[in-house]
Amino acid sequence: MSFKLPRVLLPLTVSLGLSMATLLMCAPVNALAQQTMVRGLPDFTELVEQVGPSVVNIRTLERVRTPSAAGGGMDEETQELFRRFFGIPMPNTPNNPNAPRQAPRQGRTPSPEESQPRGVGSGFILTSDGFIMTNAHVVDGADEVLVTLTDKREFKARIIGADKRSDVAVVKIQATGLPAVKVGDVSRLKVGEWVMAIGSPFGLDNSVTAGIVSAKQRDTGDYLPFIQTDVAINPGNSGGPLINMRGEVVGINSQIYSRSGGFMGISFSIPMDEAMRVSDQLRTNGRVTRGRIGVQIEPVTKEIAESIGLGRAQGALVNRIEPGAPADKAGLEPGDVIIKIDGKPIEKSSDLPRLVGNTKPGTKSNLTVFRRGATKEMSIVIAELEPERVAKRATEPEDKPKSGQSVQGLGLVVADLTDAQKTELKLKGGVRVESLVEPALRSGLREGDVILAVGNIEVSQVKDFTLAVGKIDKSKPISVLFRRGELTRYALIRPIS
Repeated sequence: MSFKLPRVLLPLTVSLGLSMATLLMCAPVNALAQQTMVRGLPDFTELVEQVGPSVVNIRTLERVRTPSAAGGGMDEETQELFRRFFGIPMPNTPNNPNAPRQAPRQGRTPSPEESQPRGVGSGFILTSDGFIMTNAHVVDGADEVLVTLTDKREFKARIIGADKRSDVAVVKIQATGLPAVKVGDVSRLKVGEWVMAIGSPFGLDNSVTAGIVSAKQRDTGDYLPFIQTDVAINPGNSGGPLINMRGEVVGINSQIYSRSGGFMGISFSIPMDEAMRVSDQLRTNGRVTRGRIGVQIEPVTKEIAESIGLGRAQGALVNRIEPGAPADKAGLEPGDVIIKIDGKPIEKSSDLPRLVGNTKPGTKSNLTVFRRGATKEMSIVIAELEPERVAKRATEPEDKPKSGQSVQGLGLVVADLTDAQKTELKLKGGVRVESLVEPALRSGLREGDVILAVGNIEVSQVKDFTLAVGKIDKSKPISVLFRRGELTRYALIRPIS
């Protein structure tokens, strides 16, 4: 039996992978002689002296509330296995993956008032008067936060706010004249550029590591386009700064991709421009507000884009609209492809929640939508993001049409919807798939699906469906917009030639 081990959120550290880049330019035989350009290795010593004092060590404590042994008697190594390898916290144990393993206490049971170490992380000074930025998962669930500066001064910190969606938190200590970091311009950061990280891997304060930016705009979450680096990341570095060669902070070290719980060559940092937007709200309001429009989306594949006339794979395909949400009020329909918001292009589906989320609730925005072969401009008022809700699945219609009509070449038998089915599904029309064989069977369609459009032609009954199919070029894949439960999607049918 094999297990697929998940990505683990851990503190960050960097192993210094240094290499000499030599560019050899070979000229033709009768041209100039060979020229060799050698680029020197970067020196991080000045950066460490400049930024090092702004990096802090963060320790979190929790109060023991029950005298029983944590984990219900489960031994510590088994708890560590579940926490580090499978990401599953045991009952009555810390859920912070940064929590260091503690030797069992001998001879007594801790009292309910006692505080015990919970986790170790990193952070950096935002302002000279004591505001410090770190990861939300570093301080999550902590009863007490202790911040240690490089000069060994220790302060008890107050959590100003933490945002789990972005994994950004701000804490405050009572101090003045502190060395604050300089915030860099993330848009100037380039793939291949050298970067440095400082943090407390495994509790080892002020450890310096370096590497290069290996990718930008890496999608690993709904609201953050991460900076990917080969900087070594290990437990304890979470919340520490990612620093460019100008001594500016361009990111917060936050995640690693790992199958073992340790560094495997890929680490992720939160872009500083995104982090600053979050921290500004946390410092002002103690919480973060985000926009929403009430749609469920999925990516637009190349095949779908070509089949519906979009040209190239772009935008966010709407497959469900929440009743009464801004999208519903604006007139959006399932099957629409949102390609712009306020003039900003949606290159991939993950761009939409990011751009909408960064829009202040109550703002009137403009959407550019591709619908059945043409673009359409729509006005929408952004609402405030609510806690995630689980959508209820629509029940299968009980009233089935008595007969269906076969459509040759597609392998479909379809029938008109009954009035009861239209009412239950809240549809004005469409045709229900009664049965299917090749090639429709291979498209992913199922019995009970309701087809709403074929090749950008809307259908409300079997007659419309048959006419639409007759107009389509059957030498190419045919796009079918269909409804299944509460979701609306596209399928491609490749007719039998």
